[in-house]
Amino acid sequence: MLGKTAGGLYWMFRYLERSENTARMIEAGQRIALTRSSSAAAEWASILAALGCKQGFDAKYDRPDAQSVVDYLLRDHDNPSSVRAMINMARDNARTVRTALTREVWEATNECYLTLKDVLARRVPERDLPEVLGTIRQRSAFVRGALHGTMMRNDIYNFARIGTFIERADNTARLLDVKYYVLLPSASHVGSTIDNVQWETILRSVSAEGAFRMAYGGDTQPRDIADFLIFDGRMPRSLTFCVRKLSENLGHIASTYGQATQSQSAADAMTAKLAAQSIQEVFESGLHEEVACFLRDLSALGRQIENDYRFIT
Repeated sequence: MLGKTAGGLYWMFRYLERSENTARMIEAGQRIALTRSSSAAAEWASILAALGCKQGFDAKYDRPDAQSVVDYLLRDHDNPSSVRAMINMARDNARTVRTALTREVWEATNECYLTLKDVLARRVPERDLPEVLGTIRQRSAFVRGALHGTMMRNDIYNFARIGTFIERADNTARLLDVKYYVLLPSASHVGSTIDNVQWETILRSVSAEGAFRMAYGGDTQPRDIADFLIFDGRMPRSLTFCVRKLSENLGHIASTYGQATQSQSAADAMTAKLAAQSIQEVFESGLHEEVACFLRDLSALGRQIENDYRFIT
């Protein structure tokens, strides 16, 4: 496969995943605003930080009120990480690799673009926000469903999945990093309970509240949340799950071409590191420090993938 095609697939699915993650984070912010108006501004600021958009937002707006943040994250022309910008880039990449996609995947991507172009053409009022965010998640899921249902499990499929899991792992890690102050071990040491709104924000942002209760029951402890989102290999947005999938997909590509790569070795090393750790060790080392290290390793892995497969941007 040409590096340009591999890169187009990789970035197409990174942008789709990022747009869905942004919608999930906005939904979490709105829930905070509706339930705890006194802390709404701080929560919107933390969401901007988690998405890596705070610096750009602060340069344009005076304060992080709900409408300004929603506009900036959904449809602002000056924000390259807005949902509208990411859907445009996903579709542009899909057009570049059109011959590598099935008709169903292309049509789902094009329909995603056309639907969201119309939905985000104007400011989204607060009363319509849940419906709009649901549409963003739904359209991304349609593309993912078409990929799973119609694509051969070959290098094309593997590059698409690598893009998805790089982005998904990055999002979960950033969320943990921004929210680490509510997951500090001292909270469980003194026997206190984490604020319900805060932990629901963490879990809802990765669609994990139901799965968490299934695994841990109704007793919510900060350590359990961190353990679940870092180490639970059954949870499709946990760091362990995402890194394992990266290792598997890179391994499939290496097998196809009969050549191991540095990126495969790096993904295998990240998988082994997580497998050898425990949540106790993470808290002893420092949750923030461990997550920051993971993000650096993940960023290096992304660059190595681009180098190994000669992506052309």
